Amino acid sequence: MSERLSPNQQGALLMLGSMACFTCNDTLVKLVGETVPLWQMVTVRGALASLLLLGLAQKLGALRFRFGRRDWALVLARCGAEMGATYFFLSALLQLPLANVTAVLQMLPLTVTLAAALFLKERVGWRRSLAILLGFGGMLLIVRPGSADFGAATFYALLSVVLLTLRDLLTRQMSAAVPSLTVTFLAAFSVMLFGVGLGASAGEGWQPIGLREYALLGATSVLILLAYLFAVMTIRVGEVSAVAPLRYTGLVWALVLGWLIFGEWPSALTLLGAGIVVAAGMFTLLRERQVAENT
Repeated sequence: MSERLSPNQQGALLMLGSMACFTCNDTLVKLVGETVPLWQMVTVRGALASLLLLGLAQKLGALRFRFGRRDWALVLARCGAEMGATYFFLSALLQLPLANVTAVLQMLPLTVTLAAALFLKERVGWRRSLAILLGFGGMLLIVRPGSADFGAATFYALLSVVLLTLRDLLTRQMSAAVPSLTVTFLAAFSVMLFGVGLGASAGEGWQPIGLREYALLGATSVLILLAYLFAVMTIRVGEVSAVAPLRYTGLVWALVLGWLIFGEWPSALTLLGAGIVVAAGMFTLLRERQVAENT
């Protein structure tokens, strides 16, 4: 990157790239899911992502498995949360509009802050508590419990947020001895095994996959790899608190791609709820930065 860019500007560009890759990945997965069974898609994508991550981790010397028993327990628990989150997220993604699922996921910074306060005893003041409460109000506008639009797929999206929150809490408790790429590789590998298990439990045989589907699944694996790489580089280049609000650009990508590719556009209530969630999340992130600077 140009030397004229400050570290935070570089971090901002990397965060924008990460969110674009994540959302483009979700779009391609939704396209593949129209013709390929879920378990088979999870298996192929997990295998391709595992191979790419394995090669990258070995090249960077970041593939290490010698760490303590406590860290191993956290890594394995994180893999379990990743498997569950993948299943529920993809199940929701294949049934709901892209922007709706993405909007629900915007709750993640708020749920992680809340869970850290409840279970890790991190201090959360009244301002962030109020923002979390408002964020949950926005989430209710998105999912609208009791309405005709609230079904199993919406519940799956909410479950994926719960499991992703657990995943992030487990990650926060790992020691510095655990390389990030090792954790990411093990997560991808476990998701692949989970896909194999899903197919076996369903008693389904392998369905033929066309060249188009393999190409799309290959693209999703590359996009996921780039998304994680950009996310890691963001943390190392810029201040997290300065660039983290840009993670919400993923929702803009979802709105545009959902409209262009699937002809989807959220209802006014969904957009209002998403706006409240994003505003609450950005306030929480900015407030965390202020608290950190004052301590």
